[in-house]
Amino acid sequence: MYFRGLVCILFICTINVLCNHDVEVKTEEDVGVKYANRCEVCKVLATELQSRLEETGKVHDVLEIGYSLDDVQPKKKTKYEKSELRLIESLEGVCDRILEYNIHKERQDSTRFAKGMSQTFKTLHGLVDKGVKVDLGIPYELWDKPSAEITHMKTQCESLLEENEFAIEDWYWNHQGNIDLKHHLCTKHALRNTDDSCLFEEVGSKGERGAERSEL
Repeated sequence: MYFRGLVCILFICTINVLCNHDVEVKTEEDVGVKYANRCEVCKVLATELQSRLEETGKVHDVLEIGYSLDDVQPKKKTKYEKSELRLIESLEGVCDRILEYNIHKERQDSTRFAKGMSQTFKTLHGLVDKGVKVDLGIPYELWDKPSAEITHMKTQCESLLEENEFAIEDWYWNHQGNIDLKHHLCTKHALRNTDDSCLFEEVGSKGERGAERSEL
């Protein structure tokens, strides 16, 4: 059973007096799991697809397309970076990359979905390293497994990707380099006439420290 997330417990950073006592932490099963909304899913999908395209865009191979029985007719050549193959390879497994994300409970907006260990878990791991017994109700080796929110977001991503396949292809062939992918995919298509404010939220926009203080 995968870990279902944690209630933010950043106040633990002042828990020196408990260093020789057990610490009991509630899981989100007690307060409800907060899944990603459509805007958050689209934002992460666009971010990961853009990242993947940047990776594949570094390949400068020239592809030969077609064949001839007598090898007399020249094959059509095209650059990989402008090919359909690059698009296909960039889309392949793009939603799987979401499993690299974690929930950062110290943040309140869409930036709570991010890669890297959250401040909450850094604190908890630090307590364990100091010999404090931290009870999350799950085995220690499952602490860093993808949470329910993350695995559900992967499923949401796959659905959104399928729904907006033509929008992505249109951007790739006609607007790449001129229009931001998040704007084209999310604002103009997947989130048309709905709230897209999460697209403009960045780590530090509200301030991680400010978010942490709000939890104290």
